[in-house]
Amino acid sequence: MQLYNRLSAKERAALIEQAGQERLTLSFYQYAHIGNPQLFRDHLFLAWHPIEALGRVYVANEGINAQMSLPAHRFEEFKTFLDGINFLENVRLNIAREQDNKSFLKLKIKVRPKIVADGLDDATFDVTNKGVHVDAEIFNELIEHEDTVLVDMRNHYESEIGHFKNAVTPDVDTFRDSLDIIEEDLKDHKEDKKLVMYCTGGIRCEKASAYFKHKGFKQVYQLEGGIIEYARQVEDQKLENKFRGKNFVFDHRRGERISNEIISNCHQCGKACDTHVNCANEACHLLFIQCEECASAMENCCSVECSEIAALPFEEQKALRSGKGNSNKIFKKGRSEKLKFQKK
Repeated sequence: MQLYNRLSAKERAALIEQAGQERLTLSFYQYAHIGNPQLFRDHLFLAWHPIEALGRVYVANEGINAQMSLPAHRFEEFKTFLDGINFLENVRLNIAREQDNKSFLKLKIKVRPKIVADGLDDATFDVTNKGVHVDAEIFNELIEHEDTVLVDMRNHYESEIGHFKNAVTPDVDTFRDSLDIIEEDLKDHKEDKKLVMYCTGGIRCEKASAYFKHKGFKQVYQLEGGIIEYARQVEDQKLENKFRGKNFVFDHRRGERISNEIISNCHQCGKACDTHVNCANEACHLLFIQCEECASAMENCCSVECSEIAALPFEEQKALRSGKGNSNKIFKKGRSEKLKFQKK
């Protein structure tokens, strides 16, 4: 019985090309009580592996958070399976605005303590006492009011390439970092301001809205379905698009365009650019913004030092990495003294 992925990303990419079938990239989440996350995780893998579903899925006692890719012709089969699970019946499926057959190349389903690393003790507040969900039309109206504070609940590297106009964009590396910063910055407006939040697909706002209500904010709202659903509603209903730039996504695409405006710069030359890449030096792997010209000149690396290492034979690179522990610091996204034009 196969319960884990056995193919490399390269092997899976070759199979996708050979199949020649269109695939759908989508995401969904649901907070729910799962008594045995490991058993549920295995159940999902056994159902999804045969239909060639791929993606990154987190399962915890508190629910499920999934970003996935599957053959387009399997969509109804996939949805029927989800509808057969009590707490996932009619769950919102956020279909990507821009499709890529290779958005995911492995099926990774992991059991985690939480489906989003928020650092919160859920026992200290009512996680079900959430903010008011609003659609794109009401959201557009709300954010034009003088008594509204619009807050981006995403990280700095996400908001750097795209955000709503007039949004507060905390300069943070993780979701958990933003919560206390936002509360402190808005502590004098807990009663007189409307706190309106948004994120990629809505999951971070689900917990954050309940947390801020617990902290005394009287008027808390969240964009239902996040930026992904907002973009769909704006297009379908011919509404004004108030999002500037790209929406960062956590798959191989790294972003999908919501408006034609480019609001960020190449971190190496300063040219207008909103394309995220990972440094080709596997010992670095830094996520940063790089234009095509710099990618060519720097061999897809973040620095001369990394380009020199990446040019070495694989075995030499491996030997250089041997015995050296990789702390989270080397994976800081867009944070490096080597990047001249990084966001400050």
